[in-house]
Amino acid sequence: MRLLIPQKLKYRLFAAFVFLILLPFCVLNIYNYQRIESLVQKKISQQSHYQLEQMYRTLEDQISIAFKTLIFLKQDETVRSVLTHPEQQSGLENKRRIENIFKNLNNSFFLYNPSVYFMILDLYESAYTSYPPRESLIYKDLRESPGFDRKLMNPSSYHWVPNDSNYVLRDVSTSAYLLSLYAYLENTQNKPYGMARISIDYSYWLQSIHKQSDLQQQYFLITHTGEDISQSVPKSILPEQVKARIAEHPQQQYFIDKDSNSLINYIYVESLDWYIVNRIPQSVLFVEIEELKRQYFITFFALMGIFLMMTFLIATTITRPLSHLQNKMKAAVQKSLKIRLPEHKFRGEILDLTRTFNTMLDDTNLLIQKLKTEERQKEAVHFQMLLAQTNPHFLLNTLNTIKWIAIREQNEDITNMTLSLGKLLEASLNTDKDLIYLKDEIELVQAYVHIQQVRYRHKFEVTCEYDEDILYALVPKLSLQPLVENAIIHGIGPLPGNGLIEIKVYREGPGKLIVEIKDNGVGMEQSKLKRTERRRPGIGLSNIEERLRLLFRGEGSMDILSSDQGVTVRFTLPFLLSTPYGTEHPA
Repeated sequence: MRLLIPQKLKYRLFAAFVFLILLPFCVLNIYNYQRIESLVQKKISQQSHYQLEQMYRTLEDQISIAFKTLIFLKQDETVRSVLTHPEQQSGLENKRRIENIFKNLNNSFFLYNPSVYFMILDLYESAYTSYPPRESLIYKDLRESPGFDRKLMNPSSYHWVPNDSNYVLRDVSTSAYLLSLYAYLENTQNKPYGMARISIDYSYWLQSIHKQSDLQQQYFLITHTGEDISQSVPKSILPEQVKARIAEHPQQQYFIDKDSNSLINYIYVESLDWYIVNRIPQSVLFVEIEELKRQYFITFFALMGIFLMMTFLIATTITRPLSHLQNKMKAAVQKSLKIRLPEHKFRGEILDLTRTFNTMLDDTNLLIQKLKTEERQKEAVHFQMLLAQTNPHFLLNTLNTIKWIAIREQNEDITNMTLSLGKLLEASLNTDKDLIYLKDEIELVQAYVHIQQVRYRHKFEVTCEYDEDILYALVPKLSLQPLVENAIIHGIGPLPGNGLIEIKVYREGPGKLIVEIKDNGVGMEQSKLKRTERRRPGIGLSNIEERLRLLFRGEGSMDILSSDQGVTVRFTLPFLLSTPYGTEHPA
């Protein structure tokens, strides 16, 4: 990322304009156009689906016409008379009478519908059609057509054949297949007296729908298994993946085929188990939008080019005086800040910046002088501190002298007290460590307790409870000794009888260490009443609380619980377990 960010200010300004203004504006425009295209696509899809619903109703009307025609033929007495007694009239007369019925069906009853064809057969080798019959057709072949198989018909003696071979209407219709209704004409005793075949030329119907459409769209008829039935444009093919998606999502109604860049609409014809599919190229749908988009983006990028040039010029105008200022700053560094920028060469914001820079140089020189003075003062203070350290070391050496005198005189009390005091004094002199092992802190407490036991003539007892696995936990140095001192002086000292101080250290959860110092003294309230005026204020509790705050921030805390039976001081700190470096010193 550091390599991608320009170093020069003018290039940064230029990049900021491109990436923060130009690029988001382009993305927003593209997003808005995509939204517009989606809305247009949805609207056109709805309109196209509405057309498919109309086509569906038209196809249902065709099927309804076939049923109504069949019912009419069954109820017509003329048809029954001609089919039952053809010998009563001549063949030409019978043909004329049936053809008149066909004309009435087309012209009067169901309006003119050129895509529906009728054929009636009697049981005496006579055939009547609503179209000119082919000379090669033989009555026996018509009679033995698979469509008239009684096993395939329902109890009402009719059934639909979706892909009926067009072997009869070759001279009338160019469709290879027809949708045909085959039926037997029966009397009241359910005995057949004739057969009827009513065919719908769905290819002609589909092509007539296509001619009425304004868009360059195509229509297809397919089965639920994806088999092609018919298409409005000859030799047009619906891809197999489109058929598979239609079969997989029959209720989706429309989707975009990316391979052909087309909008696919479809509707399910439940009565035939077919799909009517409509395909519209997106180039036709969005031709006006694409032209508008092209004109818009040409104008947009032309204006953006002009804006980019202006931005670069403005950035250069701003950064040129800054570059001059940068060179002067380098010269100031080389000459140890002993330089000033000429203020008469600049104006406006750059003049203010120049004046500020000159003021900064003056202030910097003053600060350097102050730092040098303070450094000399620190050296003097450090010297005094080194001198002051000789006094505690002198005291420690004096204690060692007293210790050897006591050993020589065989005075065990003085020997033990000087040893304990030496430990405490040595710990206080070691200022380079803030945290020590728990075991070392307990040893310091024991040294202090030994001194106080001599003073108070063993008036109290101190117990210490902890687990071996936390001996090397880190605790603040000299944190237990002041608390034990308070318990002895203020709690146990005024107590008439013997006292008990309990030290308990334990873990709480995975990350906390709890330290408790509990005594059975007089309590804080009684101690305050009996306490005499001190020459200096106590610093034990406040000192520990402040050290916990400085060492552990918000993770260290101290609580004090007081009653008539004594005081309990509990402080909490993070559990920090250290690996011992040696036998005496922490790592």
